[in-house]
Amino acid sequence: MRLQGLELRRIAMPLVAPFRTSFGTERDRDVLLVRAVGADAEGWGECVAMASPLYSSEYVDGAAEVIRRFLAPALAGRDVDAWTAEALFEPFKGHPMAKAAVQTAVLDAVLRAAGLPLGGFLGAVRDRVPAGVSVGIMDSVPALLDAVAGYLDAGYLRIKLKIEPGWDVEPVRAVRERFGDGVLLQVDANTAYTLGDARQLARLDPFDLLLIEQPLPEDDLRGHAALAGLVRTPICLDESIVSARAAADAIALGACSIVNIKPGRVGGYLEARRVHDVCAASGVAVWAGGMLETGLGRAANVTLAALPGFTLPGDTSASDRYYARDITPPFVLEAGHVAVPQGPGIGVSPLPDVLAEVTTDTSWIPLG
Repeated sequence: MRLQGLELRRIAMPLVAPFRTSFGTERDRDVLLVRAVGADAEGWGECVAMASPLYSSEYVDGAAEVIRRFLAPALAGRDVDAWTAEALFEPFKGHPMAKAAVQTAVLDAVLRAAGLPLGGFLGAVRDRVPAGVSVGIMDSVPALLDAVAGYLDAGYLRIKLKIEPGWDVEPVRAVRERFGDGVLLQVDANTAYTLGDARQLARLDPFDLLLIEQPLPEDDLRGHAALAGLVRTPICLDESIVSARAAADAIALGACSIVNIKPGRVGGYLEARRVHDVCAASGVAVWAGGMLETGLGRAANVTLAALPGFTLPGDTSASDRYYARDITPPFVLEAGHVAVPQGPGIGVSPLPDVLAEVTTDTSWIPLG
């Protein structure tokens, strides 16, 4: 497809409740959307970069600038698909979230023009996926227990607790004591610990957790490998897995036995599929992570989670977990699962009135 242009659209999305992790608290999302416009179809991509470079080095303003100055011009005057876009972006170092947003918009447009769903393109094998929920750090244990009770009552099949030094063993113990061993439970540290904290992290072993996610800094694969020999709970990597090659290296080093796949973190859905394939070939379980996406990003992530290697519930929550009103028809929880979109491309489109209401800025980049 030869693109006529890219639209960059900023939207402001307030969260239903503050979401606190070891690196900060989010109360709303400043979201960058990319619309790829061709003669026969248009497609959407969502950039998952945060407003500040806290989760990774990327941030929203920077991603928008990279797209304007480098990625969009690389597409000008060319017939492109997702693979072409990936190859054209390769000379530009880093910025996987910006690249993923544009690549997804191109992929969505091409698939919509062909009348093909993303699930068929990626190789999805399920029409619904089990849904977990991520629970942020709370002001108190009673507040945490109330939140977990609400999510379990709603039907979520797995609970993930955000942890940090000083908020780890006590909240996990409280959840286990209140809700029992039958609840699928895991924790996520977002790089908040060091290998020197191994003894503290080992105190989580008696609680039969599914995994400890990204306990150490993203560049410390050797540390994670050492930690895996000091704790019984499986180690899962998130921030460390920036590509299929990184996944292969981490697995070979024994740094993880489970991988969280986030397309934005690895540069798009093509590379996310490669990470999936590497892990499947190595017998390593994967699950789909989340970045507080709107319905546009959630649609593609839910579809990715329908691939055969995704054997653990992901952060594929219903829309109302984060937003009182989403920019697409909402994803809803039914018997602990979320339906995989079946329409062409990512299978959903923005609701025009809602999108207009939450838009804070738009810009057009001509490519024709």
